[in-house]
Amino acid sequence: MPTAELGDVRVQYRAEGSGPAVVFVHGLAEDHRTWQAQQDELTGCRTYALDLRGHGGTPVGRASGDLAQLRDDLIAFLSEVSGPAVCAGFSLGGTVVLAAAARRPELVTGAMAIATSSVVGRAAADFFRERAQQVRDGDLEAARATLRADTAEMLTRADAAALGDYRVECIGDGAGYANAALAMAGLREEPLTPLLSKVTCPTVVVGGGKDVFCPRKASEILLDGLPEASYREVPDVGHLMRADDPAGFAEAVRESLGDLGAR
Repeated sequence: MPTAELGDVRVQYRAEGSGPAVVFVHGLAEDHRTWQAQQDELTGCRTYALDLRGHGGTPVGRASGDLAQLRDDLIAFLSEVSGPAVCAGFSLGGTVVLAAAARRPELVTGAMAIATSSVVGRAAADFFRERAQQVRDGDLEAARATLRADTAEMLTRADAAALGDYRVECIGDGAGYANAALAMAGLREEPLTPLLSKVTCPTVVVGGGKDVFCPRKASEILLDGLPEASYREVPDVGHLMRADDPAGFAEAVRESLGDLGAR
């Protein structure tokens, strides 16, 4: 797979197809494979799916534990690899996409924020910090067990065991997982919400009908703050909606990209 030297890390990514550029950004404890079905389908676009620092084949580098660094990693990818693009992000990836769109609007021509929050409450911040602390304490087996349990809670009908195996594989030694978890926890003290007005590109917010980790309220905060946004829902799915309903998720992504001018 190709890689790109971006600052302090060599980012691994998968690129497929030809046409308008679309960049996919995965969520916490995932990697580029999250988007394989979309890349295989969308052959009329030049699609890119990168591994965030510390996930998949990208090293963690000099991780700072904040959203700004992950945002700047995506900005560097858009500047040096893909060029301006429609960007789609899931959960953590959605916050990274929106942060990049607010910072460098000329690089993000359209945005899709899937199961995404711009702010987290105290309980959610504690949730993320506790998982980061397990890694920092050196108890990787506990972190893996917790990740498997979290995976089961994020599903309504998919095979939690198989998806848990995949997510455990994606986090490697756990350093990138802890780094990204701290970035999400940081949304309590420094929410992304005040910056949403700077996202000038068209945006589609995609929510899961039974997502308790990122409920409809989170989508409504995004819709209230974004200047040009629409909403699409995948019914009867939990947070990990691509696993709960692959066909429904694929349709939502396909139609949302069409709304954003990438077909």
